[in-house]
Amino acid sequence: MKRLSRYRRHRAAGPVLLLFALFSVGTTFSMASASNRESVTPLARSAAIDEGREIFLKGCSSCHGLNAQGSVVAPSLIGVGAASVDFQVGTGRMPMADMSVQASRKPPVYNAEQVAALASYVSSLAPGPAIPTDSLLNYERDGSTAAGGELFRTNCAMCHNFAGQGGALSQGKYAPTLMGVEPKHIYEAMVTGPQSMPVFSDKTITPAEKLSIIKWIKAAEAEPALGGASLGRVGPVTEGLLIWTLGLGLLIGVAVWLATKAR
Repeated sequence: MKRLSRYRRHRAAGPVLLLFALFSVGTTFSMASASNRESVTPLARSAAIDEGREIFLKGCSSCHGLNAQGSVVAPSLIGVGAASVDFQVGTGRMPMADMSVQASRKPPVYNAEQVAALASYVSSLAPGPAIPTDSLLNYERDGSTAAGGELFRTNCAMCHNFAGQGGALSQGKYAPTLMGVEPKHIYEAMVTGPQSMPVFSDKTITPAEKLSIIKWIKAAEAEPALGGASLGRVGPVTEGLLIWTLGLGLLIGVAVWLATKAR
């Protein structure tokens, strides 16, 4: 102990201990970094990402660029996240032939596996909103129809109509109908803001409130038309137009009939 105590008081003991500590920390950090690289690399170069890149190069790169950097006709996809790709491609809006018009919902070109692979590739380029999981989309359990209706009328009805039937916007654009849309795609649209739609972040509309909106939309979708023909549920304009058309047509028909009988 006396010998050890003597060495500890030596003037070189401090620098030696400092070098030993730095060497230990550096070795530990290098081992941890190597371990992380080994765990991330197989994921980044997984089969799904490679398949998604092949799909992207064949069907998307002509507009979005070979590296998804965007072009004069299409925006960059770096940082849009998997949710944006799943919404645009899963609803058939992308790929599209004419980028000058608004993308409309149609049968998807790619199957579910190809959409997932394409989303994996784009999400590997930069962080972005992820595809919502089934556990997150349990709107029947976690949503409120009454609260969802109030949120929808406050944030969505001015574009999508008070009944979710869609409506016209400026410059030839339109808000599509929400009837028949999958809950996953409704959620993705809220977090990504496709085309003219704003992004509703979790600070603006919380995940629980998003589920309430979805629950209200699904309730409106299943609501029966107890009053007869719904006429698209677009409000009094179509109802008034129908009444005027039928009413005036009936009056003209009666007038023609009376004139014919008078002869």
